[in-house]
Amino acid sequence: MDNRPTIAIMYDFDKTLTTRAMQEYSFIPNLGMEAAAFWGKANELARKEGMDSILAYMKLMLDEAKRHDQPIRRGDFVSLGKTLEFYPGVEEWFDHVNGLGRELGLHIEHFIISSGLTEIIEGSAIGSRFKKIYACEYYYDVNGVAKWPKLAINYTAKTQFLFRINKGILDVWEDNALNDYTPQELRPVPFANMIYIGDGLTDVPCMKLVKESGGVSIAVHAKGEVDLCHRLMAAGRINFFIEADYTPQGGLFALMKKILTRMSSANALEKTHLLMKKEAMSYGNKGHHHQ
Repeated sequence: MDNRPTIAIMYDFDKTLTTRAMQEYSFIPNLGMEAAAFWGKANELARKEGMDSILAYMKLMLDEAKRHDQPIRRGDFVSLGKTLEFYPGVEEWFDHVNGLGRELGLHIEHFIISSGLTEIIEGSAIGSRFKKIYACEYYYDVNGVAKWPKLAINYTAKTQFLFRINKGILDVWEDNALNDYTPQELRPVPFANMIYIGDGLTDVPCMKLVKESGGVSIAVHAKGEVDLCHRLMAAGRINFFIEADYTPQGGLFALMKKILTRMSSANALEKTHLLMKKEAMSYGNKGHHHQ
């Protein structure tokens, strides 16, 4: 049995690990559309129909693909993952961080919480690096053709996945156990052992929840594009902000090392505290009551 404390690192995907939204690498260009035109159309549909903006983009992907005779089978989405471009160092990042965790006596688990598409993430170079990918998905018919949004994750819905990870109830359909009361000390990943990495306003509910619950929230930005990070920091939504450079020489890795070192110490102290408390309780129960 692994007795090491588990640290969960949760990532947004688009513009956090990749340089752009995942649909912009190949799906939208394949339609012969500009990215701005596609998102404009999706936002217009949401506004006009009073629709959730995530459901609107998922519907528009199906509608436009049909209109342009683009195949929309599951495998087609998965293969789009091959075209994604990541920030520097992303592909090696997971091994480096896991190694750092081992040195510090920690077990590191990586999760995606994204409003992008699960299938495209799975097909990407880093798809296999995550314990669980929480992202939007389509329902496919018997021929494997996308028919309907099965799971749509908007910005506030992202927070439920923090509680799933916290309680160890990872299956999306499992609601009863998620809503049952679980004492803090029995939760596999306390909020204090969580790190959330995102890039923007869509991550604010998660960033704020993790930060206020004792974990760490980090906003990453493209080189020189730091304005939003300054706003998030000034508003108290995040603990840190840094350039999206995932190489071992980058500032993010140095920051991660400090955070994990602190978490390792905090977990060790908590363990010592609980052992002493246990000892004191059993001593008290034996009737050694000093006057």
